[in-house]
Amino acid sequence: MTYVVTVEIRIPEGAPELDGLHRVGATALLEQGFASVAGIEGADGMEMDLFDVAVAVHPGGAILKVMVAAPSLEFAEEAVGSVSEEVLERSELLAEWTVESSEVQLHTDAARESLEAADGPGAPPSDPQARRAHHTAKPDTADETEQETQDHEAAFRTLAARLRSFGPAAFGVAETETETGAGPGPETGPGPDARPEPGEDERPRAADAPPVITPESAELAAGSLVYGAEVLIDELYDDVQALAEEDATVAECQGHLWHLDQLPSRHAQQYNELFARRFLVTAIALTTRFTDGSFRRLGCLAEELVLKLLLEQAHVTLDLHGLLDEDVAAALGRFAGEVYEDMDFAWLQDTDGDGADGRGGGGAALGFGTWFTPFDDARYVHPYALDEMPETGVPDTAEN
Repeated sequence: MTYVVTVEIRIPEGAPELDGLHRVGATALLEQGFASVAGIEGADGMEMDLFDVAVAVHPGGAILKVMVAAPSLEFAEEAVGSVSEEVLERSELLAEWTVESSEVQLHTDAARESLEAADGPGAPPSDPQARRAHHTAKPDTADETEQETQDHEAAFRTLAARLRSFGPAAFGVAETETETGAGPGPETGPGPDARPEPGEDERPRAADAPPVITPESAELAAGSLVYGAEVLIDELYDDVQALAEEDATVAECQGHLWHLDQLPSRHAQQYNELFARRFLVTAIALTTRFTDGSFRRLGCLAEELVLKLLLEQAHVTLDLHGLLDEDVAAALGRFAGEVYEDMDFAWLQDTDGDGADGRGGGGAALGFGTWFTPFDDARYVHPYALDEMPETGVPDTAEN
């Protein structure tokens, strides 16, 4: 069976955080180290095939997503952890780094449901498309008790603290509210221009007035983004594997895809396995910057599309558990407005009129070959996904 093992690696205690140059170097060393691993042999001669490794280095270490075929989940976790330690030991520059954890991260709710209903009448459908519809359909009130809803709400609020790059103001919470210390993460986002006075949310508001966003709503929105990031990355891994198994593009793929078929359809013939890998690494890099506190701005068009998928996943997750009310939706909307600098990428979905050639709005160049090209020299794009730059200084793309 194929597993995606998440490995968390930390720099030595007391060592200075990694700057941009050191992160690029560490990424190269880790990728080279795993590239030399042809296969893994564990206890009792059990063998495991290593399919792919995605590396995301942050100031305090790295997160690896290792895709392997193994006889059991426990073996996959133990073997990948051991191999990760060996890769570090072989590199003089990484020898003092430590493996903090090596585990297969399951979607808690889906896993619990599958275990409780295994081989029973309530077992989730085996067909991937039917299973997705089963899990994303909004449950009946009879199926989810008030206590279960409260449990999910508490879990999302706990996860909110991990969204370290954004404070409550990024979700539209008034500055007078954030001063109390409530809400997700530190105050890093700028506050809106006009804010209501405390207690104003308790008074009736006009039908056309924007909702007053409380720290509680912002916290739920932040937690749903953290949870949604885990789901999105796991499902993008599945998409990579589906394309690899068929050696096909999204346009040709006969199997189930979670997200890649939601990208602009005009380029579906271009979405091959290599593109899927680059898109996955971009998603890991972006969500890592969201959660480690280093995010500043979106780096490229592909990151804009990743954020679009992440926001959709957050909405689905909240709606699934009956937590998507008007205020929480507004908080996600304010977050999107805070992070997106423009919405030019939306023209990629336009199949009519001016947007049909991939260049819409103000004439911004949104050609497929520039999706992984940094918007400017100050932006970050993961080295694995980065468009190659030939001597001419023009991105080396299919369009050139």
